[in-house]
Amino acid sequence: MKIARVQKDGQVHLALVDEAKQEVALVGGEMGRHPNPVLAVIEQGITPAQLQAAVTARVPAAQVKFLAPFSAFLRNPFAVGKNYHDHAMEFDKSGFNATSGKDSAIPAWPQIFTKATLTLNGPTDPIRYNPAHTQSVDYEGEIGVVIGKTARNVKKADAMNYVWGFVATNDVTARDLQKNHAQWFLGKSLDGFCPMGPWITTTDEAPTDMRMQTWVNGEQRQNAHISQLIFDIPTLIEQMSAAMTLLPGDLILTGTSVGVGIGFTPPKFLKPGDRVRVAITGLGELNNPVEAI
Repeated sequence: MKIARVQKDGQVHLALVDEAKQEVALVGGEMGRHPNPVLAVIEQGITPAQLQAAVTARVPAAQVKFLAPFSAFLRNPFAVGKNYHDHAMEFDKSGFNATSGKDSAIPAWPQIFTKATLTLNGPTDPIRYNPAHTQSVDYEGEIGVVIGKTARNVKKADAMNYVWGFVATNDVTARDLQKNHAQWFLGKSLDGFCPMGPWITTTDEAPTDMRMQTWVNGEQRQNAHISQLIFDIPTLIEQMSAAMTLLPGDLILTGTSVGVGIGFTPPKFLKPGDRVRVAITGLGELNNPVEAI
């Protein structure tokens, strides 16, 4: 199942997506009227058959605007730093890493942080920032994991049973704030700095080895597969759930690959007028313009 929120003729709808047919099925009924319907589907364990039974219309995907699948985050999304070998090296060499270890750029343990809830942004909405506040805004295309049920002390062998689905994300970052504050929260948490969507793909329909690619103004910058993660998804869930309870609807951004702006000499930071495209097999595409405020 591919599930989304879409806007058509000024109305917001819960929708099921047929990527092959480029068609969306609009879902009505009680679930369609819920203020955060995709989250409610996950929390309540609503089945694809139940949603199909509530479909009121089918329309071409080109006739709707895809919104962020969640209308609001349940709580801060989680993210993982330096989870691809080549990116860990480029970040360590960039001069923006204020948390670098002395022995190795490759972390021995997952580096978990969070982004504020108001980072939520849609798949085609602008990434906005104030140039007086930061001039080093960077992109980080990532594969996002959506938790499907309460997880505590989960073992790796069972971890994927707690994953509801996957979603394309962009962990947008203000590198100067990330460095200056010697931690990552502020630089990761500017409003709108977490575009996600256009839909969430459930685990049964997601490709086994998803490929994530990022372009800026048509120039390809990133190209990686989920199999290249230093800490795979079961490891992340095991270690996170050992420390805390994960809840249905929690989002985990699994890490970005080599090719971010700080990896170039000189760095290629985003600027107003740019456009960032993130494509992940089976998860659709983000296509966000960059604007100054």
